[in-house]
Amino acid sequence: MTEKKFCITTPIYYVNDVPHIGHAYTTIAADVVARFKRLEGYQVFFLTGTDEHGQKVQEAAQKLNVTPQQHVDKLHQRFKELWVKFDISNSDFIRTTEERHKTLVCSILQTLFDKDEIYRDSYEGWYCTPCERFWTEKDLQDGNCPECRRKVEKIKEHNYFFRMGKYQDWLLEKIKSDPHFILPVSRRNEVLGFLENPLEDLCISRPKSRLPWGIPLPFDEDYVTYVWFDALINYISIHGSLDDIRASGYWPADHNMVGKDILTTHAVYWSTMLKAIGLEPPKNIFAHGWWTVNGQKMSKSLHNVVEPNQLADQFGVDVIRYFLLREVPFGSDGDFSHKALIGRLNSDLANNLGNLLNRTVNMIKKYFDGTLPEPATTGEEDNALQNTAREVIDEVRKLYDELAFNKILQKIWELVDTTNQYIDKTGPWNLAKTDEGKERLKTVMYNAAESLRVLGVLLFPFMPKSCASLMLQLGVDKTIEEQGMKSLENWGNLTSGTKTQKAKQLFPRIEDKQAVKILAELETKNDDKKDESGQITIEDFMKVDLRTGKILEAEKVKKSKKLIQLKVDIGTETRQILAGIAESYEPESLIGRTVIIVANLKPAKLMGIESQGMVLAANNDGTILLAGFDDEPGQGIQVR
Repeated sequence: MTEKKFCITTPIYYVNDVPHIGHAYTTIAADVVARFKRLEGYQVFFLTGTDEHGQKVQEAAQKLNVTPQQHVDKLHQRFKELWVKFDISNSDFIRTTEERHKTLVCSILQTLFDKDEIYRDSYEGWYCTPCERFWTEKDLQDGNCPECRRKVEKIKEHNYFFRMGKYQDWLLEKIKSDPHFILPVSRRNEVLGFLENPLEDLCISRPKSRLPWGIPLPFDEDYVTYVWFDALINYISIHGSLDDIRASGYWPADHNMVGKDILTTHAVYWSTMLKAIGLEPPKNIFAHGWWTVNGQKMSKSLHNVVEPNQLADQFGVDVIRYFLLREVPFGSDGDFSHKALIGRLNSDLANNLGNLLNRTVNMIKKYFDGTLPEPATTGEEDNALQNTAREVIDEVRKLYDELAFNKILQKIWELVDTTNQYIDKTGPWNLAKTDEGKERLKTVMYNAAESLRVLGVLLFPFMPKSCASLMLQLGVDKTIEEQGMKSLENWGNLTSGTKTQKAKQLFPRIEDKQAVKILAELETKNDDKKDESGQITIEDFMKVDLRTGKILEAEKVKKSKKLIQLKVDIGTETRQILAGIAESYEPESLIGRTVIIVANLKPAKLMGIESQGMVLAANNDGTILLAGFDDEPGQGIQVR
């Protein structure tokens, strides 16, 4: 019999990020699939890891006065430790600074260079330091990086290029002919839209003189590998050489899970790289959405980054695992709130599933001294419960193919609800009053316990520790992994005569007063963070685009004592800006003057007139003084 193999990967996480809820979301989702496939009898390879090269790592290490290697050796542990805490069952953890990874990267680079898939050329383009990526003029949005929206700088240098453009037609055909290749459909359409324009060749090197921290090119030691070309190879470098990869049975990966922000690099860069080296792309690239927090984008500057460690300590690991995959469809954006989390914990887990387990185990204790009875007669309610269980099991299997986690959990909860209703309809407390009823009670209690066993297997990928505890309370000795999905093929796998354990609350309910206290404490903590120092990071400051500009025209705004309407030449265009300086300056004295403006401020209307920026000035006891220079600079010069 051929061994069934399955491979799933998360993106590797950049070490300069503190692990946040988005990292946990992707990794938990991949873990759920990996655990389910093991229950289905597959040999599973589940990979995660850290991306440790690039300019941001080098700069951070320099600030700390340590080597980049010392820096990443410390930082990658944060991810490793978090995955242990969240019961992530990864098969391997790859670091891009490991020798096994660097060896394959160099091998692939040399192979592609020998095949003339890589060539050297001069290059002039717009470079985004935070993204470590070149952009063409047409890519820019309002002169900024189209991904991070920060400023770019023009760089001209010699570099090496991968002939990515030659694979455009192949990639288009691949995406169009395989509807499962990129999901969800909205992301697939985004990639097709991207490929409507000519696909440029990919710059895959950086001069060592500018960036020494990276994998040196095997054919030119004066250059290191572009961080994305290096990082993407992680998905296969854990398997050894290209021949080892082909023989492993784990490639192409069944699912390559990524966030929507890095879809292009995976769907376009990675797919064409694989084609060039003679390997198939992943069977599926799934780009999930982002988490906002109370309707706002997660941001260090807003002090609203949700830290998984703190969540797990406060609410429990399995509660967080459940909430993240139940709350929103995988692939859509989701909004995180502690209030919604507490609501899910109380309604779904404590009141519903937890209560079902407690009442079942307690009634077996009360009516049968804790010993699981042997079922007797079977009635209509019993058949209905078994039919629901079979239907749920079948549907769950199908929904895993779609990575529809929230639908899977909704479906499983149909069995939770049906089992609770089954107990209410049959009324064990009434059956226990007569001898005839006691015979019927044996079947009812056995079926309730068996339904809980089925639920334990189905929910195990989502909540492994809680489901293991559930099995122990039912008196089941076999681990859930040993039982597997095969144990659900027939109803009645629980052994009669088994001793159940004393019921324990899997999910303690958070009462209203406690919930109010938790939410108030969280709000206070967030306020404290915001008020800690008022300091911003250099990244925050660099988001503000300060430019020099020459005032061409100036006139007072009618019906306003303070506003002057300016026309300011900033080199690339003329901006209309309203400035509250009329009480300190006459319009005619401003013409020809060089000022500093905030060039990337969102336009706003004042007195019905649009202002397209802000002029920098100081207020000296009511007198406005425009910011300026000792020597006259040109227009459009960036101010730092």
